[in-house]
Amino acid sequence: MFKCKAALNKLAPLARASSTLYRQSGKRAAVLRHVNRPLLVPQSHMSSGPTGGGGENTIYFVLVGAACLGGGVYAYRTISGDKVRYEDRITELASRSTKPSIQSLTPAEKPTQSTEAVSETAKEPVDEADPPIAEPIQEALPDSVLEPVQEDVVEEVTPTEPEAVTEAPAIEEVLETPVSQAVLEGPTLEAVPQDPAPNVALEAPALEAAPEEPALEAVPEPILEAPTPESEPVPEAPVPEVVPEAVSEKEPLVAEALVAEAVSAEPPPAATAESVSEPPPVTERAAEAEPSPAPTAAPAEPSPALPEFPGHAPYLLIGGGTASFAAARSIRARDPGARVLIVTEEDDLPYMRPPLSKELWFSDDPIVIETLHFKQWNGKERSIYFQPPSFYVSPAELESVENGGVAVLTGKKVVHMDVRGNKVKLNDGAEISYDKCLIATGGIPRNLQVIERAGEEVTNRTTLFRKIEDFKALEKVSRELKSITIIGGGFLGSELACALGRRSAELGLEVVQMFPEKGNMGKVLPEYLSNWTTQKVKKEGVTVLTESVVKKVSFNDGRVEIKLKDGRVVKTDHIVAAVGLEPSVELAKSAGLEVDSDFGGFRVNAELQARSNIWVAGDAACFYDIKLGRRRVEHHDHAVVSGRLAGENMTGARKPYWHQSMFWSDLGPDVGYEAIGIVDSSLPTVGVFAKATPKDTPKAATEQSGTGIRSESETEAVAGAVAVGTASPPPPTQQKEDYGKGVIFYLRDKVVVGIVLWNVFNRMPIARKIIKDGEEHSDLNEVAKLFNIHED
Repeated sequence: MFKCKAALNKLAPLARASSTLYRQSGKRAAVLRHVNRPLLVPQSHMSSGPTGGGGENTIYFVLVGAACLGGGVYAYRTISGDKVRYEDRITELASRSTKPSIQSLTPAEKPTQSTEAVSETAKEPVDEADPPIAEPIQEALPDSVLEPVQEDVVEEVTPTEPEAVTEAPAIEEVLETPVSQAVLEGPTLEAVPQDPAPNVALEAPALEAAPEEPALEAVPEPILEAPTPESEPVPEAPVPEVVPEAVSEKEPLVAEALVAEAVSAEPPPAATAESVSEPPPVTERAAEAEPSPAPTAAPAEPSPALPEFPGHAPYLLIGGGTASFAAARSIRARDPGARVLIVTEEDDLPYMRPPLSKELWFSDDPIVIETLHFKQWNGKERSIYFQPPSFYVSPAELESVENGGVAVLTGKKVVHMDVRGNKVKLNDGAEISYDKCLIATGGIPRNLQVIERAGEEVTNRTTLFRKIEDFKALEKVSRELKSITIIGGGFLGSELACALGRRSAELGLEVVQMFPEKGNMGKVLPEYLSNWTTQKVKKEGVTVLTESVVKKVSFNDGRVEIKLKDGRVVKTDHIVAAVGLEPSVELAKSAGLEVDSDFGGFRVNAELQARSNIWVAGDAACFYDIKLGRRRVEHHDHAVVSGRLAGENMTGARKPYWHQSMFWSDLGPDVGYEAIGIVDSSLPTVGVFAKATPKDTPKAATEQSGTGIRSESETEAVAGAVAVGTASPPPPTQQKEDYGKGVIFYLRDKVVVGIVLWNVFNRMPIARKIIKDGEEHSDLNEVAKLFNIHED
């Protein structure tokens, strides 16, 4: 180090001199121009000697190299020494015994009584009132049984010199422990050998049994005395039933662990015997006293009751209708491990609503209101429920079930939404948090204000048809009463009128239908087709009152009186109000969601999303149609498609809603129609009809498709395969007012925006494609040929 310092002192003046020379040269050239250049300074050498010399540099490099070499040698010797010390330490640790010695007790625990005193104490009766102590039991049982329990009582055993003499007071406590009585009880207790000398030494690497251990000699004797008449015998029962009664207050954890280990050691007694040089008395008696009902013993403590439903649901679906079920299946299809919770106000699992006003009324089953099984028009039988109960998971097990599932929480209503906290509040005050939520609350049947103001007697005799309970109630009323009046001439009112009309002759029932329009479904069908439909309903046995506006409803002389605006009075026994649906938007206020002022329902974007983690589907969704503008649809097909799309988007699909949903209505098994787009009788229409054949009925259509829910059989492939060149010959001349089957086009600005297929089935993909194209057609008769309505 001193030599290095001396060398630096010699080099320092040269460096200072070089720096000074450069600064002086810069000062001479006050202005640096292209003609004035600074003088070149001769190259300096790192030496204080004459130019060309380099002896001192050689000394510097030698010193630095020597320092590096010395540091390397020191590091090598240090690492080598550490390695040797590490190996010595590992060898020392490996030579030690890893198995704790049962003889290592503190000096304070050494025996203070003689063998004779221990024997006298052991013969005293057992006092079950004293608390049991688990430490003596550990010393009495073999190591193979007590190894897991040592963690609970490790503070009571400290490693000392290999001396193991059990003190006498501990033996008295062993005799008082009911656990040892339950484990060691058996029919061959008297066969235990009394010589404890060979039973003390256990096989252990670093242990050697003491030559004399009088304290352990008394262990077999008091256990033999345990079931004597002086002490109350413990009943023979599975171990888990005995433990809680004896040790539930003092040391439940240690006692339960001991009993569990004793029970687990009972099936393989041979393995326990191999762990000792000669089987000790305790091991033999534990194996011989194995109770037969032990494998089927009930748990010591009942498991805590599961909550009725989880407090958190990754996917929460509000509403139990078609849209929720379609969303649940879509979520599970894209995320097989998803956990989906459906909360519904109804007491039923998700079901389809169309059969409530169609096929169920034509069933021959007398207990159809109980089974809810119906025959489709093609004769096949199915249930109104989408899936049986076995398909769903219990709400209480949703969080713990493997691979997730779909759970339905029935009879609960969501009354408040906290969109910032991602949680909802139920009508009973319970809260459920969520990651993503779907609102599919559907709608509420409208009622007439004159009926609401009429009083309790009238409202009790009025049915707002929507749910399964409404179907059951109306079916019962139709068999017990003599007169039913249906207010409303739309889809639902006309379907129920035809269904009840067919029963009128058989049951002696009077069925009356009234509405303000000029004919059935007057807001949907053109006037000529609406009038034809009204005649069809009358043929079913229904009294149809057109252009009828209800002015007042009252209850007099046990019957309901309906006074019309034109002065007519209708007396009836029961009223069915089928005047439309009001979207259920009660959660909009608490959730801060926007409600459309024109169409009603929650306003959503093209992905059916109302907020970042909230989607809306079904009747309650007011969506934007890229072809037809903003709309709200109240039909089965829309619920299926929108629910499926919302479920996909909840799992990250981000797909827009472009589907043109369809709807259908059947006036019995002989007349039906399917519609798509905007079907409004106020729009100009063009209808092309042909003579119907026996296969042009809803019954024949379901026989061909194999399903009563016709929207389930739709496919886009059909539309792509049809071309104008494959059309049939021109239509034959048809008779006046022969509307057997046909196609009705609804126009807006000469563009088709809606299509009704009258008794024409399984052609909906073609109609959807026409609306999707949005083209102006000069001759709709040519377009109608695409539907092959003129085929025989």
